[in-house]
Amino acid sequence: MNITAKAPWLNHIGDIPATLEYPSGSMYDALKESADKYPDSIAFDFMGKSTTYKVFMEKIETCAKSLKTIGIREGDRVTIAMPNCPQSVFLFYAVNLVGGICNMIHPLSAEKEIEFYLNESDSVTVITLDQFYHKFEAIRHNTKLVNVIIASIKDELSKPVRAGYMFTESYKIKKIPDDAPVIRWNDFLKLGKACFWNYKVERKADDPAVILYSGGTTGKTKGIVLTNRNFNAMGRQTIASNPMFRPGDKMLAAMPIFHGFGLGVCIHAMLISGGRCILVPRFTASSYAKLITKYKCNFMAGVPTLYEALLRMPSLEKADLSFLKGVFSGGDSLSVELKKKLDKFLYDHKSVIQVREGYGTTETVCACCLTPPHMAKEGSIGLPFPDTYIKIVKPGTDEELPYGETGEILLAGPSTMLEYLNHPVETAQTLRTHTDGLKWVYTGDLGTMDPEGFVYFKGRAKRMIVTSGYNVYPNQVENVLDACDLVQMSCVVGVKDDYRMQQVKAFIMLKDGVPKTEETKKQILSYCSKHIAKYAMPRAIEFRDELPKTMVGKVAYRDLENSLETKEEPALV
Repeated sequence: MNITAKAPWLNHIGDIPATLEYPSGSMYDALKESADKYPDSIAFDFMGKSTTYKVFMEKIETCAKSLKTIGIREGDRVTIAMPNCPQSVFLFYAVNLVGGICNMIHPLSAEKEIEFYLNESDSVTVITLDQFYHKFEAIRHNTKLVNVIIASIKDELSKPVRAGYMFTESYKIKKIPDDAPVIRWNDFLKLGKACFWNYKVERKADDPAVILYSGGTTGKTKGIVLTNRNFNAMGRQTIASNPMFRPGDKMLAAMPIFHGFGLGVCIHAMLISGGRCILVPRFTASSYAKLITKYKCNFMAGVPTLYEALLRMPSLEKADLSFLKGVFSGGDSLSVELKKKLDKFLYDHKSVIQVREGYGTTETVCACCLTPPHMAKEGSIGLPFPDTYIKIVKPGTDEELPYGETGEILLAGPSTMLEYLNHPVETAQTLRTHTDGLKWVYTGDLGTMDPEGFVYFKGRAKRMIVTSGYNVYPNQVENVLDACDLVQMSCVVGVKDDYRMQQVKAFIMLKDGVPKTEETKKQILSYCSKHIAKYAMPRAIEFRDELPKTMVGKVAYRDLENSLETKEEPALV
């Protein structure tokens, strides 16, 4: 029985093709094609300064020449440890133009994490901001780095904004010694004057282009090697799945550039389609809220925790959001209750759209599944992108399961990664070719599929709680808890239990004004008892003022698991 889903919604929406054509060249080639069409259109805005496609391409070429001058050659790995700012975008495409591979990492990573990323990728050059210089200098002698390029936010600001930045922010940055062995950004740009030819390297679609990091499907941090085709395909699919998009439409690019969601959807997909990116260097709800209305953004993408914070932003209370064409949630499971709140929020602010949930993994760049326009199903993460296949199998096997039965989610399509860097065993475990000839990603995620091909995410296989022989999916319990009038946000984890194997524990952030009392716990448990089977009920509740977040804004459930207090007595149901 074959129940694999391949974009069945294309039969319902005539202007979305069932299959697409993808660029045969590099990411830079795809960008150049877009820039040639729209040279005078704005490619991105950064802190009040706009950059056209024509100027953007000139800056990329200047950076490419400078990279060639300092010795970057085809196949070299260049680490970009930057927030969403112009220099990071220039370098991303410039490295691609000279045939290098971009190693994207979080600039706020700890020193030892940075050392790991540099050595894992064999990076020879890194670009980072002045405020992060001292972390790199501390571990530089343990790596193969040849060049450290230091940029500053002020270098790409307009003169009025630069003056304000120097007055309010610049003094906070620890001074870099004058004789530090680095290349300053403006000096780096001047180096390109010594290069006149042979800086462009022809790269093909299947050549490696980007390394992103993820716990992957096995929980251990690994570099995920992605190709030009992966990014170009994902970009084309994203735009094709949003027929309301028009060149010049604005995307609020707040998701970080070191993450597939931010780099793939918010930046590359927009730029290769003539879109306009609003670069947000600080990933906060306040900056998000301010820029949405300032630029009248047509599209916005974020993780559920960011949207939950937006609901509480006073600056959006009277905002008119009728300019929105698409609001996308990904990176983590969006609870049914939070989606209802967001949809009501959009309706109350004159928007005619609803939140569309997507799904994907870094092994497929980011999104490969999205709720179609006007075809949402409660609890569903949508349908596959064009040319993308999803199927549900008995975990770890190629045995497909019937509709409605929970199993492991498998993905296949043109955005499937090349490999895990330096991890052939894990690559073989995650990437498997089936008898259908397709190379499938074993995600380690659990889900179901209905007869129309809609997919429903149930949670990470490793997050599943087994209690008294029953399977409990944390996100389903979190959906119920989040719907309680007393609860702002929740996270559910499994706790070891000699009798049940595991018991369910809930970490809860209460709404403002709700007391952290035993009576509140009883009220929450009473509410849960009406919606959750007895075996899945939380046996313990811990109140938190805030829930910990990962670097991309997801709730860090592993941090909560590690913080469990064995002395706590469970709240018996």
